[in-house]
Amino acid sequence: MERVDCVGALVYDEQHRLLVVRRANEPGRGLWSIPGGRVEPGEDDPAAVAREVAEETGLTVVVGDLVGEVERPGPRGQLYVIRDYEATAVGGTLEAGDDASDARFVTRSEFAALPTASLLISTLEQWNALPG
Repeated sequence: MERVDCVGALVYDEQHRLLVVRRANEPGRGLWSIPGGRVEPGEDDPAAVAREVAEETGLTVVVGDLVGEVERPGPRGQLYVIRDYEATAVGGTLEAGDDASDARFVTRSEFAALPTASLLISTLEQWNALPG
């Protein structure tokens, strides 16, 4: 099984709302998730997190600590190994871009009402990382 290293960003605003994006492409087109994606060759995790957040949301972030890691099956026998990091927005303008069709900060109740990527809510709950 081919291992694919991926990262995600847990970005909260001053009201502790969570930054989420609606996926514009597969896997999970139309579902909401946190900003993130594949680690490119030559990148370390913090660089990949900052790049993905900028591409998908227009925001500049400072990457913090690792929150957790999960493995998810991908297409063609791939295994996505996803490491999610805390990140703090320090600039930019929030707007969907690249692989996102929408981007916004959401409260816990708003997040719970969205169609989300598989196991996202339960994973964030285990990590005590839900918004609000």
